[in-house]
Amino acid sequence: MGGSQVNQALVRLYFEVRDGLRDPVAAWAKLTGNSQQYQRARGERRVPLDDGTAAELAAAAIVCTATRHGPERVAALATSPLAGVVGGLGGAVLTEHPCAPEQVLGPCYTGPGADDWGRAAYVLLWGENNRLVRTAGTPWVIAGRYKGQKVVAIGTHPTRLSDETLVVRPGTDGALAMAMGHVLLKEFFLDRTPFDGHAMERTDLPYLVRLRGREDAYVPGELTGGACGRLSVYGGEAVEVLLPRFDDGPGVLRRGVPVLRDGDDLVTTVFDLLLAVYGVARPGLPGVWPAGYEDRAEPYTPAWQEAYTGVAASRALKTARELGVTAEKTGGRCVIVPGRLETPHADTAYRAMLALLVLTGCGGGWAQTGGAGIPLVPYLCLHACGEDRSDVGALSWALAEGLFARRTARSVLLEAVADGWPMAPPPRVLALPRPIYPLPPEVDLLIGPDEHCDLSPPEPGLLAEAVARLAGSRAPAEPGGAREERRMRLLVDHAWMHEYGEALPTYRPPGLGLPLKPTQLVRFG
Repeated sequence: MGGSQVNQALVRLYFEVRDGLRDPVAAWAKLTGNSQQYQRARGERRVPLDDGTAAELAAAAIVCTATRHGPERVAALATSPLAGVVGGLGGAVLTEHPCAPEQVLGPCYTGPGADDWGRAAYVLLWGENNRLVRTAGTPWVIAGRYKGQKVVAIGTHPTRLSDETLVVRPGTDGALAMAMGHVLLKEFFLDRTPFDGHAMERTDLPYLVRLRGREDAYVPGELTGGACGRLSVYGGEAVEVLLPRFDDGPGVLRRGVPVLRDGDDLVTTVFDLLLAVYGVARPGLPGVWPAGYEDRAEPYTPAWQEAYTGVAASRALKTARELGVTAEKTGGRCVIVPGRLETPHADTAYRAMLALLVLTGCGGGWAQTGGAGIPLVPYLCLHACGEDRSDVGALSWALAEGLFARRTARSVLLEAVADGWPMAPPPRVLALPRPIYPLPPEVDLLIGPDEHCDLSPPEPGLLAEAVARLAGSRAPAEPGGAREERRMRLLVDHAWMHEYGEALPTYRPPGLGLPLKPTQLVRFG
C-alpha cells in the first residue's frame, strides 16, 4: 500500500464496477452514471490505496471524460503536480496569477531567464511572499549581487535579501507605484526624453484614443486603431477629461488633454491620457493639477502616497529616480519580482507596477510568466459558487455606462463565456494542489490533498503512463505557435475595462469588494 488516499465510497464502487467490466475506462463511464452516491460521501472517511491503482483510477476518469466530453472538461490548477499531464492532453490549466502581465505585455510573454536575473542591475522584490529567503529566485538574486546589483524590497515586512526595504501598509502597493510613475513621466519624458524611442516603437503610448462626450467634458473611449507620429499632440486645442479617483470614494478627476480633430471626433494619444491620469501638469491645459511633488491633496504625487503607504515621499522619489537612471544607463536591465498582494484590487496594483517597466524600456523585467492558464477566480465563481445575487454594478466607477447595473456575477461571467473569453466549461475532473473553498459540487472526480476531495494526487509519472496506456498512447497537444512581437499596452481597450474604470493603471485603495473582477476576462485577439 502506498501513500495515496481515496474516498471509501468511491473506491468500493469503482472496484465493484471494474471487476465486472475489466476495463477501467468503461468502469468509470458506468460509475459516473450515478456519481451522486460517492459525491454525497465527500468529506467522510478516506482509506489508503496503492499508488498504481490510484493512478489507474485518475487516468480512467481523465481518459473517459476527455473522450466523451472533450479534454477541456478536465482541469488542474497550474500549481498542481498533475497540471503538466492535464495541459498536455489539452485540458484546462487554471491559474491564480494576475491577468495584468498578459494584458500589458501580451499572452506570449515568457518572463526573464535565469541569466537575466543575474545580469539585472536593479531589482525590486515587490510583494509579501518575496521577503522569504528560500524563494525559487533567491539564488539568481544572490548571483546578481556579486556583480553589484542593487536590490530593493517593497512589502509589509523588512527582508534580509535587500539593500533597502520600503515597508508599505498592506494593500497600498499601487499607490506607491503610481507615485513612482508620476516621477518617471515628469523627469524622463517631459524634463528629458531618454525613453522616447522605446515608447514610440514598443508601446501603445503614441496610439490615438477617441474621446466621448460626457456631461460638460469627455471620457476616454476606444482606440482608433492608428498611431500618431509622435507621443503627444500637445500644443493646440485642449479639453477636459473625466478620470476615476478611487482614493476618495466614487470621485472623479478633471484633467486636461491636448486633442486633434478626426472628422466630428476628438482624439488624443495614450501618452497624453497617461500624463492626465498621473497628474503630470503641462502649461495651458485645463483642469485641477498637483502643484508639485509636495502636493498631498491631488493624486498621484510622492507626498500624496505617503499618507496611504507610510513610505516617505523622499524615499519614493529616490526609488523612482534610481529605477529610471539605471534603466537608462543599462538599456533596461531592471527587474520587478512580483509577490502576492492578497487584495481584491491586486490586478490594478500589478498594472501600476508593470507601467514602471513599460515606461523605462524594461518590458522583459517582469519576473513572472504570462499566459499561464485560465484565471481561477471567475472560473470557480461561475462553476462552483452558484448564483450570487450581489449587484456587480457596485464595482463600476462613477462615470460608467451602466453595463453591469443590476447584473449578477454569474450572468456577467456567462455572457463573457458566450463572447469567447478564456473560460473553460464546468470541469468533470478537477485537480487542486491545496484546499480551495467553495469546492465545485458537481465534479465527478476531485483530486487534491484535502479530505473533502475524492482522491489524493497520484504520482505524475504513474498517471502519465496510465493515461497513455488507457488512451492508446495518445500524443500530447502541440505547444502554441511561435512567439509574436506585440506592443506593450498601457491602455487595455475593452468595454469591460472602461466600465470598471481601470483602462489605465489607476490605484484602487484597499477595501471590501466582490472577489470577481471583470478585468480578469480581458484577452488579446
